[in-house]
Formats: sequence, structure tokens, C-alpha cells
Amino acid sequence: MPRFMTCFALLATLGLSLGGCADAPSAPAPGATPAFYRQLDAGNAVVDPVAARDMISVYRHNNGLPTLSIDPALQGEARERVNAMARANAVGPSSRGSLSERLAAAHASRAAAVENVSAGYHTLAEAFSGWRESKPHNANMLNPRARRMGIATAYAPDSKYKVFWALVLSD
Repeated sequence: MPRFMTCFALLATLGLSLGGCADAPSAPAPGATPAFYRQLDAGNAVVDPVAARDMISVYRHNNGLPTLSIDPALQGEARERVNAMARANAVGPSSRGSLSERLAAAHASRAAAVENVSAGYHTLAEAFSGWRESKPHNANMLNPRARRMGIATAYAPDSKYKVFWALVLSD
């Protein structure tokens, strides 16, 4: 499928307008599930950070904000956060301190750091839609100072939530 068609299909699926699509993800193989619809309630399933970055960046672009880049330190923090939530079977404050303290320990920029944590969404599309509908989560995704991100999921088969999510955004 030509790149512009992939971009159009992605944006249409998300209900977003066309614009700024030069780096749209390539089309999945015929019959393959797009990354944003892939079920993450399985032991080896993890969120695709590139698909997440692209989805959130298109949304930000449509709201006049810059796109995001994936940051390894923020990826690590998101991974630590979801693993801790999955072990505790709870979404809540981190036992490792505030986001600013955790990012300082990881030597990551934290001047404009925010995070979305949640559980129970089984696909990236569900998480993204839930975050858009939540006023504080949406404000975090649309933080004008955010330039970098990290995102992770953790599967907890014995949990009522099954999938835990962390999205970390920073300047």
C-alpha cells in the first residue's frame, strides 16, 4: 500500500484529519492486525512504542503541538512503573517516589514531566481513546512542553485489569 494511503487509513481509523504524514508507519502485512489494535493481554505482548508515538503525535499535531520522539530513559521509567503496578495489582502512587524523583534518579529531564497510568485497556487504541476522554490524561498528552515520551505495558494474568499502562512525557 502506498505510504499516503497508509497514513490516510491510520488517520481515518483514529478519526483524525490528514496532515504531516511523511513518517507514517508502513502498512501491516495483509491479514495482520495493526499495532494499535493488537491485543496486549498475553504474556509476551508489549505495546509498540513507535505506533504509540505516531498515534499521539498525530493527535498533538492536529492540536497545533509538536510531535514526540521516543526516549530510552523515559521508556525505562514507563517499564519500571508498569511492572511495579502489575506486581502490586494496583494503579496508584509509585513506591519509588514522585515522577520527578524517579526521573532524577534515571538522569532524565523532568522540568515538564507528566505521566498517564492506567489499567484494563487491552489495546493501544483503547488506551489512547480512554486517555483522550479523561481530562487530566488528555491534558498530559497535549502538554505543550512535551517533546519526548516513553510508553510501556505489563500483562498480569491474575489481575482483574490484565494490562497495566504507563505513558511518560517530558520536555
